[in-house]
Amino acid sequence: MELGAIILTLAVTLLAVGFIARPFFEKRKFGVISAEEHELSSLLAERDRLITALQELDFDNTLGKIPAEDYPTQRAGLMQKAAIAIRRLDELQPRGLAGDAESRIEAVIAARRADAAAVNEPVSAAISDEELESIISARRSERKEKSGGFCPKCGKPVLRSDKFCPSCGKSIK
Repeated sequence: MELGAIILTLAVTLLAVGFIARPFFEKRKFGVISAEEHELSSLLAERDRLITALQELDFDNTLGKIPAEDYPTQRAGLMQKAAIAIRRLDELQPRGLAGDAESRIEAVIAARRADAAAVNEPVSAAISDEELESIISARRSERKEKSGGFCPKCGKPVLRSDKFCPSCGKSIK
């Protein structure tokens, strides 16, 4: 081997070792988390967990998974826990927000809901089997009325209103 190749190999090896060993010789940039920051983080996580639990409880109640007599007590318990967590959060970081903790919880839940329309409208009663069957039969009849069969050239489905096949362009009689 030539001397230049040996020096180059040695230099690359030293750079790789230095790069790998650098974290061991540097001082840590991240300080120790204070007790107040830890408590704040845990309270924020608890608040988010309780809000998610309230959303799931509301959703389960909407679907009828929870007995009607159990829903108010479960919701009240979760609301009370969330209010306590928000009060403790306010003590750690006062923001001067107006309103009590429960109204803020309700506002956050309403903001997080996927369907904002469900917040303003009362939950409708479940659709009966007869109504559901009539809706399905109406949609099926609409689809049958629109269908005009298949193209004689390419075999793709066409509508009754089509004069030409949308795929191949053949005139349809």
